[in-house]
Amino acid sequence: MSSFAGTSDIADGSSRPARGSDRSALIVRWFGWTMLAMMTAFILNNYLTYWHDLPGVAPIFGGVANGAGGLALSWAQLLLYAAAIAVASGYVLRFPGVALRSDSRKMVAINSFFIRAAFFAVLIVGCVDAAISFLRVEGMLDGLVGEALASDLGRSQFRGPYLHMPLIALSVVIAAFTRTLGFTWLALLVVAAELLIVIGRFIFSYEQAFMADLVRFWYAALFLFASAYTMWDEGHVRVDVFYAAFKSRTKGFVNAFGSIFLGMSLCWTILIIGMGGKQNIINAPILSYETTQAGFGLYVKYLMAGFLGVFAVSMLIIFTAYLLEAAADIREDPGEREKSGAAAH
Repeated sequence: MSSFAGTSDIADGSSRPARGSDRSALIVRWFGWTMLAMMTAFILNNYLTYWHDLPGVAPIFGGVANGAGGLALSWAQLLLYAAAIAVASGYVLRFPGVALRSDSRKMVAINSFFIRAAFFAVLIVGCVDAAISFLRVEGMLDGLVGEALASDLGRSQFRGPYLHMPLIALSVVIAAFTRTLGFTWLALLVVAAELLIVIGRFIFSYEQAFMADLVRFWYAALFLFASAYTMWDEGHVRVDVFYAAFKSRTKGFVNAFGSIFLGMSLCWTILIIGMGGKQNIINAPILSYETTQAGFGLYVKYLMAGFLGVFAVSMLIIFTAYLLEAAADIREDPGEREKSGAAAH
């Protein structure tokens, strides 16, 4: 399966000043890039507030501070949003002639890198964590790494920051040097992991908790990470009693409305509910490096909570790219994209 970047090559001739520099295109481009800038500022503030105990922006509006630092730090965090909007506005004003479809491609390329990094992260972390759990359950880890390190690897607060995080950083580096995204390979790995459970259980009478955890870990990643790709490739099921017969311009209006009021609103709901506080459903498991109750299972439950955040971010980027493309369709800009996937109707 090809990458986002590969599926989004649109022959629209890059920027077209005659079409791309008018007010309507500037407004749509400004809205799109501002949306992504605000999302970036929100995630950065979430990291500063709950991982570094900064007060957050709540005290400015009469809320309770998360950590120490005073009102000055709260204003500094709020200014991150203003800075993000300024950067987005500066880009749009600096390059007013960039076509909507061109900016849409850039957003898809950004999302492609983000999802590639997440894909390699779950692949590498899953394999390494499963190997450690196997060695632990079979009593071989002490002899390989020593009793002290083996004991540390049995604690999620050690395995998370000192093993998983470096592996995730390595995945980001790998993603920077690759241009393919093999969701078909991740699906194959899910099947292979399930096959190992079947063979182990029914042939060798051997089964451990980490084996089922690995299947769930990879399957959750496959389902949530591939959603944005499938959205861009028109692969999701679409019940379109009327849509299929619409002209391209009418479809653009429908897609623009859906992107803003159904897609983006859903993504922001997930981000705000999941990351709006220290005890929220995304933040809480990650902050505590939460694991399953199985003593020798994988220590990745906290990462699976983060999958929701990855899903929301990747879908928000794609919905924004979709909005820009829909606006281009409404304006009847040249270079309409050929969809390689066939949506079910």
